[in-house]
Amino acid sequence: MTASNLRLPTRRGLFAQEFRERRAGLRLVHGPGPSFSRGRRMPLRETPKRGIFTLGARPAWGENRRGEMAMRVTGRCHCGQIGFEAEIDPTQVRICHCTDCQTLTGTAFRTTVPSLPGTFVLKSGTPKIYIKTAESGNKRAHAFCPECGTPIYAAAPGSNPTSYGLRVGALDRRAELRPARQGWCRSALPWSMDLTGVERFERQP
Repeated sequence: MTASNLRLPTRRGLFAQEFRERRAGLRLVHGPGPSFSRGRRMPLRETPKRGIFTLGARPAWGENRRGEMAMRVTGRCHCGQIGFEAEIDPTQVRICHCTDCQTLTGTAFRTTVPSLPGTFVLKSGTPKIYIKTAESGNKRAHAFCPECGTPIYAAAPGSNPTSYGLRVGALDRRAELRPARQGWCRSALPWSMDLTGVERFERQP
């Protein structure tokens, strides 16, 4: 084929061809050189250009339909009688320094993360429920294992609450969950806010 009879596609023709490819779920990838004859078909994986958008695209991995980060977690009590699973947003881990949490945990503070609505599933066992009345008058149902006493969650009293405040220490992936905020710092034990100067040991000294 000589240069005189070589027909290059027009800009309008290329756009029409690309539009047809996108509608079919494909995109035309042009190769190097002055000719576009080296184009090859590949699955559409990039955001369409020139104002052409695909509808009904699935959310990115790790996000739910509302755009929240979603991590599937499992958990259990110390003796293994209680088992559960849920989905959480790992950016919503928080620490509570209130005196109720200090008393109920028997330590300096509590670390929790809320389950995403409708994702909590109790896989085994039946936790015992203690109804706590907060300073505000609000009531919370605190669940713990009746055998070993491990705290499992806190939720609104009644059946099928929307969300559960999961106790991070009972989650299998707890090492991946970094707290994002702290509450009730006015009642925090002074030393609990900075442990950098405390002597450290890898195991029991």
